[in-house]
Amino acid sequence: MNTNNDLPLDSQENDRVRALPADLHSRREFLKRFGGGIVVFVGFGGKLAEADARFGQRGVPNDFNAFLRIAEDGRVSCLTGKIEMGQGPITSLVQMLADELDAPYEKVDIIMGDTDLCPWDMGTWGSLTTRAFGPLLRAAAAEARGVLLELASETLGVPISRLQAKDGVIFDRKNQKKRVTYGALAKGKPIARHLTVKPELKNVSEFRIMGQPKLRRDALEKVTGKAKYAADIRLPGMLYASILRPPAHGAKLKHIDTSGARKVAGVTVVEDGNFIAVLHELPDVAQEALGRMKAKFDVPRAPVTDENIHEHLIQVAPRGDVAAGGGNLAKGRKLATRTFETTFFDGYVAHAPIETHAALANIEAGKCTVWASTQNPFGARDQIARAIGFPGERVRVITPFVGGGFGGKTGNLQAVEAARLAKAVGRPVQVMRTREEEFFYDTFRPAAIVKIRSGIDDSGRMTLWEYEVLFAGQRGSEHFYNIPHHRTTARPRGWRGGRGTHPFATGAWRAPANNTNTFARESQIDIMATAAGMDPVEFRLKHLGDPRMIRVLRAAAKRFGWTPAKSPSKRGLGVACGIDAGTYVAAIAEVTVDARTGEVEVRRVLCAQEMGIVINPQGATIQMEGCITMGLGYALSEEIHFKGGQILDMNFKHYEIPRFSRLPKIETVILEANDISPQGGGEPTIVVMGAVIANAIHDATGARLRRMPMTPARVKAAMR
Repeated sequence: MNTNNDLPLDSQENDRVRALPADLHSRREFLKRFGGGIVVFVGFGGKLAEADARFGQRGVPNDFNAFLRIAEDGRVSCLTGKIEMGQGPITSLVQMLADELDAPYEKVDIIMGDTDLCPWDMGTWGSLTTRAFGPLLRAAAAEARGVLLELASETLGVPISRLQAKDGVIFDRKNQKKRVTYGALAKGKPIARHLTVKPELKNVSEFRIMGQPKLRRDALEKVTGKAKYAADIRLPGMLYASILRPPAHGAKLKHIDTSGARKVAGVTVVEDGNFIAVLHELPDVAQEALGRMKAKFDVPRAPVTDENIHEHLIQVAPRGDVAAGGGNLAKGRKLATRTFETTFFDGYVAHAPIETHAALANIEAGKCTVWASTQNPFGARDQIARAIGFPGERVRVITPFVGGGFGGKTGNLQAVEAARLAKAVGRPVQVMRTREEEFFYDTFRPAAIVKIRSGIDDSGRMTLWEYEVLFAGQRGSEHFYNIPHHRTTARPRGWRGGRGTHPFATGAWRAPANNTNTFARESQIDIMATAAGMDPVEFRLKHLGDPRMIRVLRAAAKRFGWTPAKSPSKRGLGVACGIDAGTYVAAIAEVTVDARTGEVEVRRVLCAQEMGIVINPQGATIQMEGCITMGLGYALSEEIHFKGGQILDMNFKHYEIPRFSRLPKIETVILEANDISPQGGGEPTIVVMGAVIANAIHDATGARLRRMPMTPARVKAAMR
């Protein structure tokens, strides 16, 4: 592996990413370096301001958000601060760029998550890549195409009105022999210009690449093991670090004896206050030497455990903020002839990515370069700079492939640790968490409580909805049914709460808050459907006014072959609806339940989704299937057990994620909605999984599960 500032990519990876040199900190340097090509800088004006207001993308350069480089050989480089962690933008962003630019898809390369080469980006999360960054990227490509047409007009001596761009070539419609390639236009003096009149983005009817199913560009590399992750990067002379970790969150180091580790040949011990690490050229030797240290910690007592956490959360919950409301609650209570009060509970859930957090740091010529598994490389850059006392421009973060994030790879502790150690020893240092460290330092999805009081009248019409969510967060808490008298309260709006709320860190977990909120809402809807003696699909349709949700639910029922019946019907069928990231979802599941053991077997899951314009149908389908698979975990088995700050589930032996051998038949339906801009696709389908399984269990057994995960023991207890 090279120690210079080139990206550490094998030559075989050039079809995926073409790396540009690192020392390009200004437009001038960029133009000087690429004197033989055309560089198009794009200003977004109103679009950028709109994105700022809607998605909070503060820090995006005001003059341009993305830029393109068109090389002499005709290849196009797209640079984006987004990263690839399995959600597929490595493919879909190229589709957007190529289509708007009228360039061959195969000739567009993408460079992602490099803080020296890519424009600032807030991070990759919230299913925002397509719906927030996508329009800006398309605008960049459209303007680039306009600039190329101007250049071609000057080169060919033909009015722009007679020119057409296609597959990287611009030609005269009246004389197609009169043509020039994008690569030919890139020869000579570099030109940086803007269009006076910004072009409109293409209509769906004009798409040639967007909307077409594309095999993911990283598929072959990943299935053959060629894909590079942060832990795969190697530099000459690098050291592996093993770091002293506390036995529990909140524990304080009282005494340390490092003499045993120092006796191991080739070991370097770094002590910086309570930050103590052992480094060696071999990772197993570093780990063994760490085990020879003698450390004593002061561990605080454990006032909360996984058994009493919900009582604790109720006691410390702050006053609520009204997230939504309408009508008059007193009137709604009066109109209701039957009311239902239910409390739902959810436990802590880990991100459990296949790739543990890793980073490799190297300091050379006064500059720190860090290869890190992170969802926010620019945030990591700033954290590293502060930790080692470097100016931000002297820190570069490069993000290789990231092996799953789900909201959990945003803290960047491992990148900061690697940089601190590299500075201390003057050699490249790699930090890679063990699986136990990954579980210990995870920012768990928070335990939460939802309290609902609802009511129906004699005709089965909902009249009342009082909803209160504690600590999950507001996302997904607002209902979308026609209920005249309602109020939704979040305590607090986010998931963290104040000091003393949780015994360890909590954070975003794929569609944060919405999994818990949809579980509670859709379970309560089913409770009322049962009380009204109505089929659960018909009950929902009776109370829906949003045509998008009606369409999605009907499509799911039709494709599944749903036959109306009152629940519990003993068929083991459940239904649930949800909205996340602007995308509408309806799911139907079929389960069987072993009455003796409480074991739930999910036999079939069908999900219908409407997400506006679909950039890559194959990629969207893959994300839906992944959400269904991951959602089965939080619904049925995943839960962190703990005593105070001590985490008891430290590996997959105890923390059970879904196994492929136990997956049901999975079916997906994506509805066409080309009149709606592209919406998020990385998270929506997961939000309905807890509810749809709970409702199917009730239909099979008559038992109502009010706590996730719905383990065999909890199912048996509910059945009793």
